[in-house]
Formats: sequence, C-alpha cells, structure tokens
Amino acid sequence: MSALAIQPLILTAKTGPVLRLTLNRAASRNALSQSLMTALQQALDAAAGDNSVRVIVLAADGPAFSAGHDLKEMTGHRSDADKGKAFFAALFTQCSRLMQTIVRHPRPVIAQIQGIATAAGCQLVASCDLAVASSTARFATPGVNIGLFCSTPMVALSRNVSRKHAMEMLLTGEMISADDAHRIGLINRVVAPEALEAETTKLAELIATKPHGTLKIGKEAFYRQVEMSLSDAYDYASQVMTQNMLAAEAAEGIGAFVEKREPKWPE
Repeated sequence: MSALAIQPLILTAKTGPVLRLTLNRAASRNALSQSLMTALQQALDAAAGDNSVRVIVLAADGPAFSAGHDLKEMTGHRSDADKGKAFFAALFTQCSRLMQTIVRHPRPVIAQIQGIATAAGCQLVASCDLAVASSTARFATPGVNIGLFCSTPMVALSRNVSRKHAMEMLLTGEMISADDAHRIGLINRVVAPEALEAETTKLAELIATKPHGTLKIGKEAFYRQVEMSLSDAYDYASQVMTQNMLAAEAAEGIGAFVEKREPKWPE
C-alpha cells in the first residue's frame, strides 16, 4: 500500500486548548466524500467529549478549502438499480447531520479558508461560528451551473447573509472574492495569505481564554434564539441569563470585576 493511500482524511493537532482539524484530500480539492465527512464527524464528536478542547479550528490542506461534494463519487452511483437515489439521500442526510453538528457543537468552531470554498464547501464555512479567510480565497454556490441547485448549502448560507446576497450567489453561481464575502457577512476577517494561520490561531487562543461553560451556554442560546420570534427570543434569553447568573463562572467573573482583580475561572 502506498504512503498516499494510508494518509488520514483528517489531520488533528492540538496546541493547548485549541484543536486543529485539517481536511486532507488535497488531490481531490478536499471534496466532501462520504468517507471524509465520516472522519470529520468522528473528530468533532470526539472533541465534544474532550474538556481540554476549548476551541476548534477547521482548516484544509492544499490549494482549496473544499470544492463541495465529490461529484465523481456521486456520478458513480448512477449505475445503481435505483439510479443512485438511496445513495444521494444518505449522502445529503449525512452532510446535513455534519453541518448541524458544527452549529450545535459545545465548542466554538472557526473556519480557516485558504482557497476556494464552493457548494458544500461554502456550506461548511457558513456552518462554522466564525471564519477567517486568506485574501486569495473565493466562495461560490455554483450548483445552478451544472443543473444541481445548491439547496442544502442554501440553508447555511441564508442564515449567514441577507436574502438578496444569498439569492444572488445561488442564482448566478458566480465566484465572489474574500473581500465581498466579508462585506456580505459570510466571513469575519480577510488577512494576507502568509498571515492566515497565525491570525486564525490568535483568534482561537483569545476565545479559549474565556470561561468555557459560558461559551457553551452562549453558543447554544445564540442559535436557538435566532430562529424564534422577538418576544420568544427575549423570554428564552432571559431564562438563559438567569441560569447563567447562578453558575460558578458568573459568580467568579462578576466578583472579580467588583473586586477589581483578575478572575480565576473554575475548571
């Protein structure tokens, strides 16, 4: 077996409280095959149970972040008895579960984008809590160009950018620059290519200094309230803050502020 054949699909590296998960299918532009999504799902599930992990950085090897679903793999199933229907349904269900895992993950997840992020690759970026991109990165939902509308990427995209910006990307399929992606709110920061990893790590390390229980509470509350009506959101958020006030982290943090000292967060 060649060295290439035994390369892991996800590279993992942990530095202090920051876990870096790197997509490792560079030769296939990190296309989201069934096996790659399975490997990423397993890595995220493992991280959810590891209290030493405070922040996750999702990166990719090679010139592309992710070109989306593996169209060669999908096309190969057109010869199935059902013309691939069962495979396609399972694939999109698997992908939807993966994206929701990121949104519901107890740790903040930061995408680090160095190249193109298209279709489900763009969906992956939009599903992350934060995103830092190289100035050379580009983004698109180009399914319309090949007769396969980016319906599942649309779910994540439309929850990150305004309707008209999302519809323009979905209807035209055109690439947008990192600067335009920043302008419409798809990503948080645009940095020079040589500074991408350092700037992403700096952001991750900053977030990792915050009390982790509070981050978990806040992330969950953010995504739940954003789907509610205004009055329901305030009712829910008030309940969350009441419970948060009773937590040890809030007692220590507020006490430290009042006493003008640095907080000592409970582990």
